[in-house]
Amino acid sequence: MAQEPAEAICSRKGCRSKATTQLLWNNPKIHTPERRKIWLACDEHAAWLQDYLQGRSLWKETLSMTPEGPA
Repeated sequence: MAQEPAEAICSRKGCRSKATTQLLWNNPKIHTPERRKIWLACDEHAAWLQDYLQGRSLWKETLSMTPEGPA
């Protein structure tokens, strides 16, 4: 019997809310240019996490999530 996929939760420390956004990032000091790491964010923390990544020159792209997966 197939299992339900686990609900995606926000990556912000201490937050357990459902994720609605994916933040793609890359640390050029340790990752190849094409590599993308993903943080998930709820509506409340998406802007905060994006600002955090942008402030460190790590942010690459922000994508919405749909029930079927990333948009």
